[in-house]
Amino acid sequence: MEFTSKQRSYLKGLASNEDAIFQIGKSSITPTMVQAIDDAIEKRELIKISVLKNCMDDPHELADIVAERTRSNVVIVIGKKIVLYRPNKKNPRIVLPK
Repeated sequence: MEFTSKQRSYLKGLASNEDAIFQIGKSSITPTMVQAIDDAIEKRELIKISVLKNCMDDPHELADIVAERTRSNVVIVIGKKIVLYRPNKKNPRIVLPK
């Protein structure tokens, strides 16, 4: 799913008020973490992930990997923060602007 600039800006605004609910550290991405992120995206639709300093992987690459494994979309990667979005199929809470 490709976002328009208006949609991306809207999601970035929503995410700016949120705290990171996951941290990727030295062990990088594990299957357990991917499952937990997938569950969180299902409930929240929009989540923020923090990449810790002891993680040697590139945040952009991590964002792409997690997005692919959770079937979500990367909204933005700023520094060591990743924002992911996936609409809930049954009960969407976030309505994107057209």
